[in-house]
Amino acid sequence: MNLSRAFRPGHAAASSLLPILWLAFIGPMPGLVSTACAAITAKSPTAHAPAPAPAPAPAAPPSQELEIRDIAPPVDAFPYPPWMIAAAAAFCALVLAGLIWLLIRWLRNRPLPPPPSARATALKRLETLRNDIQRLDAYSFSIAVSDILRTFVTAHFGLQAVHQTSSEFLAAAAHSDRFSEEDRSLLARFMAQCDLIQFARIPASEEDSRELLSSAVAFVQATRA
Repeated sequence: MNLSRAFRPGHAAASSLLPILWLAFIGPMPGLVSTACAAITAKSPTAHAPAPAPAPAPAAPPSQELEIRDIAPPVDAFPYPPWMIAAAAAFCALVLAGLIWLLIRWLRNRPLPPPPSARATALKRLETLRNDIQRLDAYSFSIAVSDILRTFVTAHFGLQAVHQTSSEFLAAAAHSDRFSEEDRSLLARFMAQCDLIQFARIPASEEDSRELLSSAVAFVQATRA
């Protein structure tokens, strides 16, 4: 440093270095040293710089109070759209209609059970007539038994026996190969008993009616299918 320039009157460096030089050559001077240090500090560019302010402490988060609420009620939401429900209902209706149609068709086309045979019908009617032996007189009972037997012969053998006399009836049976000898014998015995009661008007008892019924049942049971 150029000392001549440094010690010019009014130069800042001269006033700053003067106490230091004085201390080096003359001796310590407490007051002068304090003044010099203060002058040096005042001339320092950072002497008057304010100290950095401390960083503000982070603000405490506001206290959050826990709010307890009731459980929301369940929401009744149907998971399927209306068009899907309508389509499913239409499909079920079509399936049901098809099943009903098939059931009706099966009922109409199923084979009907065969009608009872002439033999079964005649035997059933004769057993029913057995309950009327005590109620009917012998003449009325013989007519009822004869009607059942003639109806059976017409249906089973194909002879028009309903409107024939006893002789015509027996003659037709004698010329038919569908009658066996046993059939002709049983039929002749039955017709003879009926003629005695119906035309000869012989006194007939309840026992005679039972015997006439037994002859008719034996003839029906003995005929060939």
